[in-house]
Amino acid sequence: MHKVSGTLFKAHILKNILGINEQQFKISRTSSQLSSEEANSYHYVIVGAGSAGCVLANRLTEDPLSTVLLLEAGPKDTLLGSKRLMWKIHMPAALTYNLCDEKYNWYYHTTSQKHMDNRIMYWPRGRVWGGSSSLNAMVYIRGHAEDYNRWSREGAIGWDYEHCLPYFKKAQTHELGPDQYRGGNGPLYVTRGKTNHPLHHAFLEATQQAGYPFTDDMNGYQQEGFGWMDMTVHQGQRWSTASAYLRPAISRPNLSVAEKTLVTKILFQGTKSIGVEYVKNGRRKKAFASKEVILSGGAINSPQLLMLSGIGNADDLKKLGIPVVCHLPGVGQNLQDHLEVYIQQKCTKPITLYNAQKPVNMVRIGLEWLWKFTGEGATAHLESGGFIRSEPRVPHPDIQFHFLPSQVIDHGRVPSTMEAYQVHVGPMRSTSVGWLKLKSADPNDHPIIEPNYMSTERDIWEFRQCVKLTREIFAQKAFEKFRGPEIQPGSHVQSDKEIDAFIRQKADSAYHPSCTCKMGQLSDSTAVVDPQAKVIGIENLRVVDASIMPSVVSGNLNAPTIMIAEKAADIIKGLPSLQEKNVPVYKPKTLETQR
Repeated sequence: MHKVSGTLFKAHILKNILGINEQQFKISRTSSQLSSEEANSYHYVIVGAGSAGCVLANRLTEDPLSTVLLLEAGPKDTLLGSKRLMWKIHMPAALTYNLCDEKYNWYYHTTSQKHMDNRIMYWPRGRVWGGSSSLNAMVYIRGHAEDYNRWSREGAIGWDYEHCLPYFKKAQTHELGPDQYRGGNGPLYVTRGKTNHPLHHAFLEATQQAGYPFTDDMNGYQQEGFGWMDMTVHQGQRWSTASAYLRPAISRPNLSVAEKTLVTKILFQGTKSIGVEYVKNGRRKKAFASKEVILSGGAINSPQLLMLSGIGNADDLKKLGIPVVCHLPGVGQNLQDHLEVYIQQKCTKPITLYNAQKPVNMVRIGLEWLWKFTGEGATAHLESGGFIRSEPRVPHPDIQFHFLPSQVIDHGRVPSTMEAYQVHVGPMRSTSVGWLKLKSADPNDHPIIEPNYMSTERDIWEFRQCVKLTREIFAQKAFEKFRGPEIQPGSHVQSDKEIDAFIRQKADSAYHPSCTCKMGQLSDSTAVVDPQAKVIGIENLRVVDASIMPSVVSGNLNAPTIMIAEKAADIIKGLPSLQEKNVPVYKPKTLETQR
């Protein structure tokens, strides 16, 4: 942790301005007569070094006069400065290791879900530098332009597509080069899969045989259709926000970073946020922010910290004995997520990743990756996918597919048992909405998470469609030479009633919790932050992460979360928003048909 006191920092700036030799400017720490409060004071304190926090830490310290303290509950994502020694994070193919390991993961669980056979659902969330971008499947999907236009209608004025697209581009360097939709010189490297696996080709051919279009960029002009997916993988390594944003900024003297540091509450003077209290190495400490405290803990931790600090539904807080700073009933409400299910087919040829998962082959793959960052370890293997509409009159795709030439069982916690391939499929704009609340006033207790999955007839119908439409794709001629019996749901599952029962038993979270500190207008009693990401009714406090989405986007959440942080950084700096008008977006020729 680089600890920078105010005086040392000013000295550094003076030295730079005056060009004074390093030797002439040695100030001993002891001589700086600072109170402990000043010594522990920064312009900005950011809580959470995840997908948003790393972006903010980088962008806010671009100004050498701004001091930033970044606090992360989990450890660094390197060991002795080496990524290779932390291969479980940085080797793309090793991604399931950390999904099942509490070391870098909050390891949350939901309440038992009454519409899903009372199952308790597992929710991994990153607790490490890079946050969930160090744990996720590295899929780079932005969502649809209409998601952002909908945000604007829902009260997030200035967050429509023309104001969000430039920030997606600012963040990105796409290996295929810049265009009207892609960025060419951002810190986040985005690449396409390199395996050229015959099953990915069969899947894309089958989708076209089923009558769906091929799209050459589902993040560009046309989301609808199937094609090659973008991935946050660079030179064979996971390209998390820690790699893209935090490491390049870490040597800046105006950035201090502390890991294994649990923030327990926000400090206030009246309704003005002035800093945070945190626990490190068992000791309780305080850090002060002269400009702002920014919460980037994600859709679970940010609302949890607000409530622990006295911001939330006043009645709930009083029951737990938490003094109320501001009654904001929307905190923790509006919880949205994506559910998905795996449709699995046995493969008649020994070409899936089943062999690669045998111990001797895993050693070979691991050694090649450790040596050269190449081979089967250098991809997450989710290289093809797509988006379709569930029925006629749906204006833009509401079902997403990820194809995998392998079988996944229980979040990857159980090894594959046979040669098989699968599609992960699920609805993108479910109508079920949940909430989260504090279990107690103890910051170490996980909150109560109630996603309220499958609580509407529409959601049940959409999942039936997911199963039927996937089976239709898997039945196409392109799969003939590979197709064995259906493993899941299995040929015995045919009626709507049987499909519904299968979904209740087997659907799982796609790990996209969001919307629990929703952005909106002051007139909206359920809004938590305004369109500047400022917490309503509080001074000097913002939330910048997936929790401020007014509604969940039609796709994965990592790229949109990075975009939110890029855009918020400009807002915090007082810069006018970037804007790109009249960028064309594909619309189906007719909405009378489903495809």
